[in-house]
Formats: sequence, C-alpha cells, structure tokens
Amino acid sequence: MAISVLVGTQWGDEGKGKIIDVLTKDIDLVVRFQGGNNAGHTVEIGTEKFVLHLIPSGIFRKNALCIIGNGVVVDPLALEEEIKDLLERNVAVTPANLELSTRSHLIMPYHRLMDAMHENARSEGQKIGTTKRGIGPAYADKASRTGIRALEMLDLERLERRFREQSEYYNGIFVGAGLEPMNIDEEWTKQKQAAQFLGPFIKDAVLTVNRAAEAGKNILFEGAQGMWLDVDYGTYPFVTSSNTTTGGACTGSGLSPKYINEIVGVMKAYTTRVGEGPFPTELKDEEGDELRRAGNEFGATTGRPRRCGWFDAVSSRYSCMVNGVDDLCMTKLDVLDDFAELKICTAYEVNEKIVTDMPSDNDEITIAKPIYETMPGWQAPTTEARSFDELPENAKNYLKRIAELVKANIGIVSVGPNREQTFCVKS
Repeated sequence: MAISVLVGTQWGDEGKGKIIDVLTKDIDLVVRFQGGNNAGHTVEIGTEKFVLHLIPSGIFRKNALCIIGNGVVVDPLALEEEIKDLLERNVAVTPANLELSTRSHLIMPYHRLMDAMHENARSEGQKIGTTKRGIGPAYADKASRTGIRALEMLDLERLERRFREQSEYYNGIFVGAGLEPMNIDEEWTKQKQAAQFLGPFIKDAVLTVNRAAEAGKNILFEGAQGMWLDVDYGTYPFVTSSNTTTGGACTGSGLSPKYINEIVGVMKAYTTRVGEGPFPTELKDEEGDELRRAGNEFGATTGRPRRCGWFDAVSSRYSCMVNGVDDLCMTKLDVLDDFAELKICTAYEVNEKIVTDMPSDNDEITIAKPIYETMPGWQAPTTEARSFDELPENAKNYLKRIAELVKANIGIVSVGPNREQTFCVKS
C-alpha cells in the first residue's frame, strides 16, 4: 500500500497536474482535498491539452477512482460544465470513476458576487488578487455554519429552500451596497439543473477513502495552489481560503494521518506567483520576461501573466519543513536551458539583518531583499533527457544545490509538458 500526498511548495502553478497524471499510472484513488475552481491543473497527453479545475488529474487513468473531497468548495455549474467538456472530448467521467463528497460545501452565485464586491471595494495595493470565483465567501459560510453542502443537492425541496433563504440574505447586502440584487428565480433554475445532473456522483467519500486505505489500495492526495497560498502558513492576507499544505489532506478527506506513507513536494526550477502579495525574488526586467516567455507563464484558470523570479531557497526550505516533504518533483527545468547563469536566493536582508528563515510577518517579506548565489547555466537542451545522468553537468549541479538548500531529495524531474518528459531520479 502506498498513500502519498502531493503538494505545491511555492505559490502554486508548480506543475502539479502533470506530475499527478504521471504518478497515477498505478494509483487506485486520486483525492482532491482543498480549494475550488480557482485552481487549474494542466495535463498534456500526446497532442491534447486538458485544463482541470475541480476534477482530479487521475481522471485520465482508466483504473483510477477520483474523489472530490469534503475540503473542496464546489461550484455546481462549473463542475457540471467540466464533466460535460471532458465527455465531449471522449474522456470517461461517470459515477463509477468520480465521486463528489456529500460533505463538500457549494459555491453559489451569491458567493461569486460577494467575492467581486469585496475585491472591488479594496483600494489599490490592498487587493488580494482573488479570481472572483466565490471561493473565500463559500469557505466563510462554511466557517459560520450557514453553508450549503453537496448532500443537499439530493433533496431538491430542501436545496431550494436553503438556496432561497441564503439568496435573500445576500440580496439584502447587495442592495445595501448599491448593487443590483441577484435574480433568485433565474439562478435557482440553473442550480436545480446542476443538482439533477450531479446527483449520481454524490457519495459519502469519507467511507470510500477509508475503505480503500483499509483494503491496501494505492491512494494519491492532490492539492491545489501551493504552500505560500495556505490560509495559515502563506503570505497572509494574500492567500487562498483553505489549507493547501499536507495537513489539509487529512481534514479535507477524512483519512487519518496514520495511513500516509510519503509526502511529495512539487517545485519549479524557478519561482512564479499569480496575483498580489510579496515576492522577494521577482524579476521586473528582461530576465523576468524571458522566464515568462520560455515557461509560458500564464494562469491556467485566469490567463493572467505570472510574475517570475529566481529560485527562492528560503521560502522553499520553510515549505518543505512545514509539509514534511520526503521527495521533490522538480518541474520546468527545461525553461532554464538558455540562461548563461542562474541565481538562487539563499537568504534575505530584512531591516539590515540577514535572515535564512522565512518571516511570518508579511510586511517583513515585502521589504526582504534577496541575497543570491550565482551558478553557471548549461545552455543546452534538456527536453530529450530521460534520466538524471543524461542531463548536462551544470543542470545536475543546479538540482543538487537546490536539494541541499531545501533539505529534501530530488525524486522526479520534468523537462517538458508531456508525460514522457518526466523521469525518476531514485527508485
């Protein structure tokens, strides 16, 4: 039995979707444990490219059962659309290979409106950079015990009553803020249709996951976003509204931590961030533009250009510590192929002091000046490498240095977007 948790160790967009797809070859269950459709996992299979937002990346493996766990907030309309899009592209999605936890909380249209209202009301420099998909308000309702759960979609009368009650409450807020109220009848028609479509997928996934673990099945837990967007450990308040770290796998699925065998951390060979918030190694020059171009760094969900910078060993080491990372999956090494030299941030200067641990105060991270170590590039293509030994010597040295700095082992290296451009470094 192998039960692994795969997490992003940076600000998201590390390439988790591709790595999950590769790792699910021999996996029985793939469990998404947090986030919502504000995250996008890109998977390229042959000449086809898929972007998933709610459905786990294991959906492309015929023998894998995919679970949307209770820690995920689910927009019923978005999930219905995602399922139908995959079906149109001849990807099998049925209640036999996809389950939606009865305990998952739902994102309703009033959540999306509230999300946009809050973000638009923030002054410049205070904006969070939310995708306005309703994620935060849905989690807020969950915490305040007024949320609607997926199990309520199995009883349309109950769902309609709850939906109308909550919609009236939110409409009062919107009108009070000088905004147009939501058309409740029109929105209910959409929710009813989605509930009827999704009904067969709704099951007590806590039982499914635990029974699979007891039966010795191979399970992979899939996180969305990354460590530095975690609501507790990230660069608060410029974070998402859930626990993106390893601990979220247990609370977001109902499986005890005693079953977990391995923690896999996905990490880019450089650093990116989407949206607002501090980013110590950000490059606002031609090198940053070159990283963005070479890495095609645009959000899978929003299309927003990602902010790019050199590898940050300070934040990555802290992330590996909090997540308990055993093995690293290093992605996008090929993006660095043309650089004559590379930089790794090994410390920060904060208020004229040198620090090697990530500050918890967002204001300190904002003013942190990166202290760099320079390494020679390899200026040779890595996209055809299928083993660590086939990499240029300077590329090997770069990866070894990162592993040393973040105190974790390199387990997998990715040198391109396709499945076959991935290899294991150790057994």
